[in-house]
Amino acid sequence: MATEYTNKLHAGSAFPDVSAKLLNGDTKKLATPENGLDWKMVVIYRGQHCPLCTRYLNQLESVRGYLAETGVDLIAVSGDSKAQLESHLPRLDINFPIAYGLTVEQMEELGVYISDPRSPQETDHPFSEPALFVVNNEGLVHVADISNNPFVRPELETLVSGLGWIRNPDNNYPIRGMHK
Repeated sequence: MATEYTNKLHAGSAFPDVSAKLLNGDTKKLATPENGLDWKMVVIYRGQHCPLCTRYLNQLESVRGYLAETGVDLIAVSGDSKAQLESHLPRLDINFPIAYGLTVEQMEELGVYISDPRSPQETDHPFSEPALFVVNNEGLVHVADISNNPFVRPELETLVSGLGWIRNPDNNYPIRGMHK
């Protein structure tokens, strides 16, 4: 039984400088917002072998516009290979960047739970369990959700609504979970 656990990213800490590749060959820094937006949602998913991940990624597309309205850009990433991501694309109906090739070292740096495949039919590499981070305009972790299995993920409508509330300057809502 494992006695050593991952080092989690703490609320209010700097999001690590982690990059991954897109299918077009571009390398993207996960936490760098684009498209004129100033926050970034980073969704880490298990990989193409996970039907719940496929469903969640497709659901993310349905809230992408609302995220953009609140100033939040979006990227998803997994430890899948380029070939695995290419084989996953026909099951995805998304228009946001999706990256591949997250290494075990990067997963450890992000503080996600890492699993080994149950069989060669599942996948051929260690993979991250689901995680979702929202990085604010100062590069700090404003929202963190880290799961150790595919069955626990943030409900997207509640999350997007909450981000709108957090981003409203009238609410003066701080980063939560920072009690020392």
